[in-house]
Amino acid sequence: MQEIKIFQVDAFTDKLFRGNPAAVCILNEWRSDNQMQSIAAENNLSETAFVIKKNTGEYAIRWFTPTVEVNLCGHATLASAFVLFEFFEPDAKEILFVSPRAGNLSVRKTDQLLTLNFPTGTLRGAAIGEETINAMGMAPLEVYQGPSDLLLLFESQEQVALLNPNFPMLSKLLGTIGVIATAPGKGVDFVSRYFAPGEGIDEDPVTGSAHTLLTPFWAKRLKKELLTAKQISKREGHLICKLCDDRVEISGNAILFLAGSIFIE
Repeated sequence: MQEIKIFQVDAFTDKLFRGNPAAVCILNEWRSDNQMQSIAAENNLSETAFVIKKNTGEYAIRWFTPTVEVNLCGHATLASAFVLFEFFEPDAKEILFVSPRAGNLSVRKTDQLLTLNFPTGTLRGAAIGEETINAMGMAPLEVYQGPSDLLLLFESQEQVALLNPNFPMLSKLLGTIGVIATAPGKGVDFVSRYFAPGEGIDEDPVTGSAHTLLTPFWAKRLKKELLTAKQISKREGHLICKLCDDRVEISGNAILFLAGSIFIE
């Protein structure tokens, strides 16, 4: 039996049982894709991150939902950095990650916040079919297509909060395309929710990667580079976002829920 250190962290919150829970597994070498997918399915969280320290001092990182490996995950990267700062790199101020799918990423520690530095995503205007509108349960004002997500703009925070998608229908129509629903916020610049039933996540509690699209979108509309955001899922999450040319800084808190071991043959 081989032991793997595992941690569970609630990201984008400073309170337990809020924000988005992620599992973080610290490896000495990559396990097989099937085994990592099985571990993620066993954890049954929206994402499990697997992290390996490289000889250069950077950390390789990969992310798995319960059903698929994904290209980018913000909250699990934040959770991974929190674990590394707390247990492995206590004197570090910045953790550098390398993803085979997303490239170079970093997380900086400043006061009580952790700040992700991610590349921005690009959006283009798009149409949405009546079947997808029916699956969402409400028609948006505007629709945009990102690299792997649809962004739907609604008129108000109340409309976003009331969304009750038909997840089996949405999964059938869109496959692994995620859906970001967003609107102007009350007390924050904007709010959002994120749905990805095709990736095994009906609703993700707080989605850092979605803010690589949301930040430039709202920065342009509101004519400001520093934005406050809230993901209004049941667990809720709070983010501070800053547009930096073709990168975005996404800041938030994290808190440890558990630390332990898993045993693999």
